Amino acid sequence: MSADLKFWYLRDHKLFRTLSFSQIKQLCIITGYKKAGKGDIIYFSSTDVPRIFFLKKGNIKIVSVDKSGKEMIKDIIQKGDLFGELTLETDSETYEYAQALTDEIIICSFLLSDFENLLLKHPELALSYTKFVGLRMLKWKNNYSNLISKDAKARLLMFIKDWAKKEGRAEGDKVYIENYLTQNDIAQIICTSRQTATQLLNELEEKQFITYTRKQIIINDFTAFEKIAG
Repeated sequence: MSADLKFWYLRDHKLFRTLSFSQIKQLCIITGYKKAGKGDIIYFSSTDVPRIFFLKKGNIKIVSVDKSGKEMIKDIIQKGDLFGELTLETDSETYEYAQALTDEIIICSFLLSDFENLLLKHPELALSYTKFVGLRMLKWKNNYSNLISKDAKARLLMFIKDWAKKEGRAEGDKVYIENYLTQNDIAQIICTSRQTATQLLNELEEKQFITYTRKQIIINDFTAFEKIAG
């Protein structure tokens, strides 16, 4: 990858906007880059060298695995998001991996040790990073709150509404979402069984709130959908 392309990948990320052009050029020396395709595993937390990752293009799912081997989707990573050892600490008791959901994935990354040194050298960057991670933690806290306070249908409605707002393409009253998730993925995200997720999606289709296919989800009237989603 050319030095110019590396530079603009970093310069374009809001986390590094506090740095000067020359400082960003210096980062290119220690930054790793990777491309991946749908289904590829990006990293395993239990075996790979600890890194901080920045997603430049595509979508990734973070899957946690418990001691019995049961998998659960912890998060969906979108363009501009960070993932990896965000707390700057490694935990041998937890195991997770990242897998590409879309056809073209572009990632830049830093070794955890290099990134820690970077934050020490640039206090303004450390402050931006703290805010960034704080927002991610707040999102996870809200997700947990929803799990214990809402039923599966309410969680599905909220998930689809948030997905539409982040990635949907509006045309009049309709919103089109590129569907890169399987029904099993959706079930894991809202913490229910695949059978229940399928049943709930079918109900939304029968009531004409959505049109669902493997490639696309169409919200037929987003205003009406927001009302039922709360």
